Amino acid sequence: QVQLVESGGGLVQAGGSLRLSCAASGFIFSMNNMGWYRQAPGNQRELVANITSDGNTNYADSVKGRFTTSRGNARNTVFLQMNRLRPEDTAVYYCNVRWGVNDYWGQGTQVTVSS
Repeated sequence: QVQLVESGGGLVQAGGSLRLSCAASGFIFSMNNMGWYRQAPGNQRELVANITSDGNTNYADSVKGRFTTSRGNARNTVFLQMNRLRPEDTAVYYCNVRWGVNDYWGQGTQVTVSS
């Protein structure tokens, strides 16, 4: 079965950095686009970044120039490097894949940025 496990969240001061990882299993990772989403309290879940199977990336305007997503197909892992973090980046971050007709999500990892 499809499984996504995020890690790397935590508490950081504004201006700091974190690197999130998402370990994937249960599907052909190298052939699928992967996404990072986040959800802050009271807000809808929003797309942060995605990366296609061949490595093309797309970012939300709010994180362009600060966040970078990459993938390691040999380890079935996708990464989100987050630099110059801001308090408004505080949210639970989720990894996502669409496999077949279904969307799959990890359990999420909390990122908290203090001012």
